Amino acid sequence: MAYGVTGSGPILLVVPGWLSQLDLGWSIPAERMFHEALSSGRTLVRYDRPGCGLSDPYVGPRTMALELETISAVLEAVGATGVELFGWSLGAAVAAQWAAERPEAVRRLVLYGGWTSGAAIGDADSRQHVLGLIATHWGLGSDLLTDLFAPDADPGTRRILAQYQRSASTADTAVALLRLAYELDIRAALHRISAPTLVLHRRGDRAAPVDEGRALAAGIPGADLVEMEGRSHLPAMGDAKAVVDQVRGFLGLPPLRRVVATGLTPRQMEVAALVADGLTNREIADRLGITERSAESHVERIRLRLGFRSRAQVAAWYVAREPSK
Repeated sequence: MAYGVTGSGPILLVVPGWLSQLDLGWSIPAERMFHEALSSGRTLVRYDRPGCGLSDPYVGPRTMALELETISAVLEAVGATGVELFGWSLGAAVAAQWAAERPEAVRRLVLYGGWTSGAAIGDADSRQHVLGLIATHWGLGSDLLTDLFAPDADPGTRRILAQYQRSASTADTAVALLRLAYELDIRAALHRISAPTLVLHRRGDRAAPVDEGRALAAGIPGADLVEMEGRSHLPAMGDAKAVVDQVRGFLGLPPLRRVVATGLTPRQMEVAALVADGLTNREIADRLGITERSAESHVERIRLRLGFRSRAQVAAWYVAREPSK
């Protein structure tokens, strides 16, 4: 199972939503800046669940038990005993259940865009329609869900988010995890959560109704509910700063100054554009009239400056940054 660690300090574990891919997620500017903001003052731990992203393939059933075992395995791998949890979307339900079953291990709990019962996400016909579309046409299904999850994102970011979903999972895995999201019901566990809890929900969230955020807060003893403006289901999209500010304040961390995106030189941006077009180092060299070794050096410096490990991350970063591409 793949996991990533950034920052320093007490551990804050991100329990992911429906699908994730650690490398490509880090290459999307908005998502990277969101996670970097949360890792200032915390050791931020992210993971890809079995069968998703960089983790090994998995062909077994998708259950809450597997989700809880996954959290325990990640925390064991990083040597954590007591942690703070940030669960969003499907991960909010999972994090809440884990906090109910392991109260001694959870110091603080943040739930964003979650629900108490998957049956509240649309009606039965619409749920079956979405599952059928993903199963038969994963490309169209990922486009549809991206528009639902991130309506405020620019066209370039929405395009790369759809590609991100397809890279994170096969259609079969996507269907199985979405079906799990629809089937989960954590209402009976909420009263057993003892950790200080913050529930965040955007009023216009089209994927998870705000009434479900209210139900989460009402069911957890002493939980605070903050309803925010916006429509995006993904926490890193839309007014992500508002989400970061709420989380950092709840965790006792100071507010951050505005994060400035890492910049590249004009030549490096030119090279990044050609990487996004799928050109090899030799083809980049021919296009720019430089040696292949110089092209390779440019790509390497871009990768290091952005903190990426692959050309695919550079390409995804450029496409998300440049909506016209």
